Amino acid sequence: MWAYTFRRLLLLPLTLFCIVLVNFVIINLAPGDPVSYGEISQEGTASRREDRSMAFSSDERYLQFREFYGLTLPILFNPWPWLSYTYVEQTLWQLVHHRQSPQSAHEMPFKDYNNLRVTFGDQARFVMPHLMAILENDQTLPDMQRLAAHFFVRGGTRIGYIGPQLTAEQKAWNRRITQDDQILRSFLWPPTTSSSDIQQKIGDMRKWYEANTLFYQFQPTFREKIAIFFLETRFVRYMSRVLSLDFGTLRNDSSKTVLSEVTKRFKYSLTLALLPMLITFVICQFFGFLMAYYQRRWPDYVLNLIFLVLYAIPVFVVAPFLIEKVALHHCFPFFHTPIPISGFSSPDRIYDQQTSWQRLVDILQHIALPLVAVLYGSLASEARLSRTAVLEVLRQDYVRTAWAKGLSPFRILFKHVGRNAAITVVTSLAGSLGIILGGSLIVETLFDINGFGKFFYEAVINRDYNVIMFSALAGSFLTLVGYLVADLAYMWLDPRITLD
Repeated sequence: MWAYTFRRLLLLPLTLFCIVLVNFVIINLAPGDPVSYGEISQEGTASRREDRSMAFSSDERYLQFREFYGLTLPILFNPWPWLSYTYVEQTLWQLVHHRQSPQSAHEMPFKDYNNLRVTFGDQARFVMPHLMAILENDQTLPDMQRLAAHFFVRGGTRIGYIGPQLTAEQKAWNRRITQDDQILRSFLWPPTTSSSDIQQKIGDMRKWYEANTLFYQFQPTFREKIAIFFLETRFVRYMSRVLSLDFGTLRNDSSKTVLSEVTKRFKYSLTLALLPMLITFVICQFFGFLMAYYQRRWPDYVLNLIFLVLYAIPVFVVAPFLIEKVALHHCFPFFHTPIPISGFSSPDRIYDQQTSWQRLVDILQHIALPLVAVLYGSLASEARLSRTAVLEVLRQDYVRTAWAKGLSPFRILFKHVGRNAAITVVTSLAGSLGIILGGSLIVETLFDINGFGKFFYEAVINRDYNVIMFSALAGSFLTLVGYLVADLAYMWLDPRITLD
């Protein structure tokens, strides 16, 4: 057993890496920029606003977010240091004229234009020599020259380190780039600037470029280009932070880390995930045995019909029904306590003054209806699955032998059949461990429980990149752990399984 467990633990990081890689690529290839955000128009319609300036984000805070988390880099491989002078010149022409080529009769669609503008802004730091050459070319059109200056400033701009405990090197870096950023912004000029002033600014840009080429690696060697190709990517940047257990901050509030926000919601989703799982395992075994023992008789038919109906009713129908018809203006049976319809517990001003026993009762009262909403669907499916597993075990030869020996039904069902039939249910429930971080979106939303499901749903709506990636990473990890626990449970339930 220990050898098997050790092998599985060794394979877990590799499996998790592959899962994270696939999820990372899918999320980053999804339409729209990972840090675009929704806004509501005056007409009340929702839209998604992207980066709208020529070379900089319209909200510089989001540009800094993209830079800090590597979202300005390619996903897996970075060929941008090999971009040619012709490509840079052609892209600048397209951005100035809003057309794909001089032969195009129509303007470029806004979406394509916007994507080209943002992508080229991200590429600017890798094509600084070409931008400098275009700026110094006397044949360059004035509009292209001015746009090249914008992207030159974009390519030379860097972001600083943030946080209360910066090292001396980090503070020195912040001072250096703050000074350079101010110098770079002074190089920009309005359309009405005279030719002599433009040439003066281009000359200043050349001096700054030559003074900082080595420091910012504007002209990497072939070996440095190879390193950039493999290492200067979104995925490498993300994995380097994950390996140091840095899962990033919330997009809308950089003072809150993803891990701290998830920790705050841990007790809510853990309760609404593990408790229904354990209850389902116990109750479904009971009903599975009952339906199998009375196969093709009225208890089997009635329970099958009930579970089939329960399985067919969606949770978004059951949850509002429980709130409106069961809880609203009603009390618990045999008590005069009103049934709560929202929250995980009473407000803090009441909850903080309660004893430990009162807090437990208070929480149970609040989660009674959410548990029912989470429980009924899984119970219906697992009970029918348990019935099938019990029937299959009952047909085994060793069970027939036990009946022939005259053993009691109780001993046969619970000693000889129960442990073997439970293997199927354990397999089904094992993968459910991953839903701890997924939570129950509909239940948590309708009952106003601030758990993982509601948190991650809001992250998807707001395109909170760090939260979405943490959800995929943590959910995959817990699912793999669940399958490992299931394999170990097989050995405990069936002595014939040795896992060797």
